[in-house]
Amino acid sequence: MATEIQAPVAAPAPADLVLRAGRTWIDGVFRPAAVVVRDGRVDAVVAVDAPVEALEDRTVPDEHVLLPGLVDTHVHVNEPGRTEWEGFASATRAAALGGVTTIIDMPLNSIPATTTVEALEVKRASAEGRVAVDVGFWGGAVPANAGSLDGLHDAGVFGFKCFTAPSGVDEFPHLDATQLRAAIEEVARIDALLIVHAEDPEFLVDHAALGGHYVDFLATRPVDAERSAIARVIEGARETGARVHVLHLSDAGALPMIRAAKDDGVRITVETCPHYLAFEAGTIPDGATEFKCCPPIRDDANRDALWAGVLDGTIDMIVSDHSPSTADLKTDDWGTAWGGIAGLQVGFRAVWTEALRRGVTLEQLLPRFTTGPAALVGFTDRGRIAPGALAHFAVFDPSATAVVEAAGLAHRNPVSAFAGLEARGSVTETWLRGRLVATADDGVTSVSGALVDRPVLAEAQP
Repeated sequence: MATEIQAPVAAPAPADLVLRAGRTWIDGVFRPAAVVVRDGRVDAVVAVDAPVEALEDRTVPDEHVLLPGLVDTHVHVNEPGRTEWEGFASATRAAALGGVTTIIDMPLNSIPATTTVEALEVKRASAEGRVAVDVGFWGGAVPANAGSLDGLHDAGVFGFKCFTAPSGVDEFPHLDATQLRAAIEEVARIDALLIVHAEDPEFLVDHAALGGHYVDFLATRPVDAERSAIARVIEGARETGARVHVLHLSDAGALPMIRAAKDDGVRITVETCPHYLAFEAGTIPDGATEFKCCPPIRDDANRDALWAGVLDGTIDMIVSDHSPSTADLKTDDWGTAWGGIAGLQVGFRAVWTEALRRGVTLEQLLPRFTTGPAALVGFTDRGRIAPGALAHFAVFDPSATAVVEAAGLAHRNPVSAFAGLEARGSVTETWLRGRLVATADDGVTSVSGALVDRPVLAEAQP
């Protein structure tokens, strides 16, 4: 019988990239691994010394660690309309240099605010082709769009932000108690997510000029304002089944009620921010309104309790609340200065610096910057290093030390509460879809981010 001639079997094409590191963050631990990348995604995770045919084979220095790209779900880009405050080009450069590979843009302080489908399209057009990392968008819940959130939801926003007290900009009014309850009922009906700036105006102290003493500003936004508003959000979520999220928690005294609500099955998550974990009220200098934010930075005992909430898992994530402005709006009067802190590029380093002081490990910290915020917005393809995930990486040197200089940061205006901080750690490389996009030495070398919509997945609803 004649032997049948077989067609030759093609050898598998080389991988695009293999990254080898002695300490790679995988499934909550560091271990040696080689991460194989094809077509912008992780194809395999193999032994660190495994033979892999790849177009590019790189080894992370021994003193560095390989992390998934960080996820920041709370960023005010402000473009269009207030692009002099910030913008997609500058904000995403800052993100890339900070190891952040995905941001979700807040619906204010841009003009128009992202409260209609038409405004969302304006925002997308402003960002298209100009982003160095991936960018998604929150919608806004305001009195004018009550009952019509489903259109924005269908258009791909990740959820809806609302304020329970004045937002600081006229084009984004807050919801009163009745309107808040209606918004909670609406997001329950469409199975969306409501994210809440929770301060009750009944407890806020009206003021204009306050002078230069931080303690006078702190007194205008007492802890009762947060606790009252959070209690109202919990009540609404408990009674409707809505999914809710508490933004930028500064009052650790609210943690017991949040923990109890979670234990009862209420669909609630909570975040805090680097400035609440890195700073405390007693060390804020007079007139230093680069530290002004709402809700405010509170005392050292409160900071200790926030750290406890991070470590026990009550606080689900740490995100920047990057909210910059032009320098002239940061007057030396705590009453008139703009309230917002610019920290997108340095927030992770600042928290790591304080973590080291407290004996907190990188392993304890990383979920709050990766899988925590990714889960909030339904991402299963980022915030982790695993087959199928996007090849978004940050290479981090945990032992580096440098003083933060505001003029050296990539966001548009050189004002930051983190200026002068002797920060530990350095993001030395950032990779997006298997492509090196930023280094500590050369800055941002590629503007190749994508605009992303809300994943339509069961996993998006914990």
